[in-house]
Amino acid sequence: MLNRRAVLLAGPAVLGLLASGCAAPTPAGGSGSDPRSMLLADGYEPESLNPLLGYGLEGASKFYDGLLAFDGRSELRPALAAAPPRPSPDARSWTVTLREGVRFHDGTPFDAEDVVATYRAATDPAYASTVGSDYAMVERVSALDPRTVRFDLAYPYSAFPARMVLGIVPSEALAEPAPLAESPLNTRPVGTGPYELVEWRRGDQMTWKANEDYWGGAPAIKDVTVAFAEDDNTRAQRLRSGEFDGTVLPPVLAGSVGRDGYRTVYHETADYRAIALPNDHPVTGDPAVREALNLAVNRQGMLDALLGGHGTPAHTPIPGSMAEEHEPAATFPFDPDRAARILDEAGWRAGPDGVRQRGGQRAEFTVMYFADDSLREDLARAFASDAAAIGVHVELAGVDRAAVPARLDTDGIVLGGGNPVDADPQSYDSLHSSAIGTGTYNNPGKYRNAEVDAALDAARRSTDPAERAAHYRTVQRAYVEDPGLVYLAFIDHAYVMREGVWDGYRPVVEPHTHGTTWGPWWNLQDWKPAA
Repeated sequence: MLNRRAVLLAGPAVLGLLASGCAAPTPAGGSGSDPRSMLLADGYEPESLNPLLGYGLEGASKFYDGLLAFDGRSELRPALAAAPPRPSPDARSWTVTLREGVRFHDGTPFDAEDVVATYRAATDPAYASTVGSDYAMVERVSALDPRTVRFDLAYPYSAFPARMVLGIVPSEALAEPAPLAESPLNTRPVGTGPYELVEWRRGDQMTWKANEDYWGGAPAIKDVTVAFAEDDNTRAQRLRSGEFDGTVLPPVLAGSVGRDGYRTVYHETADYRAIALPNDHPVTGDPAVREALNLAVNRQGMLDALLGGHGTPAHTPIPGSMAEEHEPAATFPFDPDRAARILDEAGWRAGPDGVRQRGGQRAEFTVMYFADDSLREDLARAFASDAAAIGVHVELAGVDRAAVPARLDTDGIVLGGGNPVDADPQSYDSLHSSAIGTGTYNNPGKYRNAEVDAALDAARRSTDPAERAAHYRTVQRAYVEDPGLVYLAFIDHAYVMREGVWDGYRPVVEPHTHGTTWGPWWNLQDWKPAA
């Protein structure tokens, strides 16, 4: 058992979530009040605070640190590591020297055994970690001494540093190899991060306090309250009333809030939206149909109409923020006339109702979207409209997430995902044939292309950055010759934040995950009250 410090239950004033949007008392950190406190609103409440169950997977947790941390663009910097990890020449072994003098929130010291225990729990089926597939390459992790850890991998993997943002937990919390679903860490996190959890009232709010012993220096913002309000319009209305110091909103809504003392910011992302097509389907399994759909989609039109232009068209999974790896020539022009000719040449002819047919098979299929995600629904409808213009009928289905796995063999789905740190996690599980069957959203359409596979594998094996970048450009060129999905857009994330109270905001390139742990507050531990 860990000898934990007592959890404090006193914190910032509690504010109820008022669905009517009525103004609550002026929050700490608000205009004229204590700038050492802050009240944020989020549309998403985590299910668990355990990094081994997916919390802070991209490294933005305020309760935990990884060996490495995101620097705000597309680079990694040492966090619990004292220096960048050292790979063997073949990238199958990685050695990490650890930072000294670090303690967990409960006062226990951090050392190599904590790293070993965390990564073993990620890969040992006995713990039932939900992030295990991300660490399938880890064959063994060893403590060479209290300040040195070595990772031995099952195959060369030059992108392994991107997997070193996993939050490290105390080894004592993992002493029993049992499913993590019952772990105390799920609701009472114990990490080395800049903030500690004070209270979590599910469905209502969460409060944090600064870790005064943080190895990176005690944060100047001492108390943070995060209120949970799922409805976008409710958050916007309450922010207009001055209740919140900041929140995440859809791009168009964020631009319409318009209140003195607030600023709207849009962050570039690696967060794509795409239509995954079932490649074993009698219609979408036809390469001609997949190419035609890619040409029929008006990507810029979707961005302008649905996101107010806040985003960039996507044609492959590699965004422009990955400048060296991005292949700017790997695109699909908006050309519905050419799309129609391709279908004609492939034998898909218009039927009496305008829907094409071939050999008795109608050119129709279903695309699912999460019923609680309005943007995915809007994108699905726009895609269906563009497909109808070339004679392909797309039936739309708003579904609960739990219903998706059973339907992926026959139906398409609006996908979202993205990791700006490395092109491997951004593309491998989406396109490589070996990812089929390894996770619900890993290559769900069962795309197979030998040239794409070979280039992705070569990029993993190489430790030379220029060589890796060349392989990823090959991936994209090969992919657009034989597309398996219809990538639509990299969407900007939008936030509204109070200005003039704090200094420290730095723009960031974000992953798929966003909200109050990302956004303007990704580096909250570095913020200071305005001079």
